[in-house]
Amino acid sequence: MKRTYHLPQIPHWHREHQGELRWPVSAVVLLVIILQLLLPSSLSLKSQPIICAVEGALLLALIIMSPTRIHIHKAQRWWMGIALNLVMSLSNVASVILLIRELIHGGITDAGSLLASGGSIWLTNVVVFGLWYWELDREGPGARAEARDPYPDFIFPQMSDPSYAPESWHPNFFDYLYTSFTNASAFSPTDVMPLTRWAKLLMLIQSTTSLLTVGLVIARAVNILK
Repeated sequence: MKRTYHLPQIPHWHREHQGELRWPVSAVVLLVIILQLLLPSSLSLKSQPIICAVEGALLLALIIMSPTRIHIHKAQRWWMGIALNLVMSLSNVASVILLIRELIHGGITDAGSLLASGGSIWLTNVVVFGLWYWELDREGPGARAEARDPYPDFIFPQMSDPSYAPESWHPNFFDYLYTSFTNASAFSPTDVMPLTRWAKLLMLIQSTTSLLTVGLVIARAVNILK
């Protein structure tokens, strides 16, 4: 009698897919550039217009390299995306430091302006870390489309139980942005779990930054309103 062997099914997130659309990522990067330009001079670096111009140039170069869809891994594109996110991150870190300094020394006396500026910095923090997760998980969107790395840095519910999603499912930028938002608002992972040490470290840094920003801004705003 011939024996039948049931091989384990290959998870759908190990399979190649058509990649991701470029425009959602480009849209949120453009939003970050606008938010950084609109920050008060006391909460941004003197060279902020130049920094934003560099960010815009890097974004344009990325659009030219992958105008519609990211479906293959290109080392040059990946490193350029890392450089863009690094510039945005350093700019936002500087704004966080300046915001904390202004709050400690009582430099901001208008609650509305404080909440608007603090909210802008917090939202930038969400987008920037969402981009970090998106660019680094399994070597980036192009590598994920090619299924180059079978070991995930983040595990989504659909990955732990494929019955939750169709076979064509794969995490896209919105999933990483949602992960970043929940980590920034709950100060801890929710439904998406970090597996690797770098992923845990990034989530730790993000939640700490978010806690400092939200806690100090709200405390100062309440004090002003009183």
